Amino acid sequence: MSVSQFVIVGILLLVTGLLYLLVASRARSGTYKLAAGVAVAASLLLVWGNLAVGFIGSEDNPANLLYAGVLAVGLIGAIVAKLQPLGMSKAMFAAALTQFAFPFVAMSIWRPELNMGVVLVIVLNTIFSGLWVASALLFRHASVTGAVANQQLA
Repeated sequence: MSVSQFVIVGILLLVTGLLYLLVASRARSGTYKLAAGVAVAASLLLVWGNLAVGFIGSEDNPANLLYAGVLAVGLIGAIVAKLQPLGMSKAMFAAALTQFAFPFVAMSIWRPELNMGVVLVIVLNTIFSGLWVASALLFRHASVTGAVANQQLA
């Protein structure tokens, strides 16, 4: 590992930790914090995997740049939702759909030869989509339990 790669990994981990602290600081419930943790971990793994080896072909394949769209969907959704649990749930579901769609978009653009590598890319994206869905379901659960807690306090 070169010095520049070490610095990039350090910056990536720092930004990821700060992002988690920003989102989780808005939470009162452990479910919301867990949902935020899953979303931030999925983001970290997505960026790290693409920088290290790439999901589609090698890390130099321009198709891997499409994955920035997953992060953009999640980030824009979180901003629009103002980090509220129900809105965050919708943003994470949108990120899951975007993640799942990208290999098919990439295949329609670059037309790769269908082989076991393509199947592995689809499986990998399905696993990542599952992480986004898990986060979305946790955010949804946090919104329901938060509503019940607020009603009891009133």
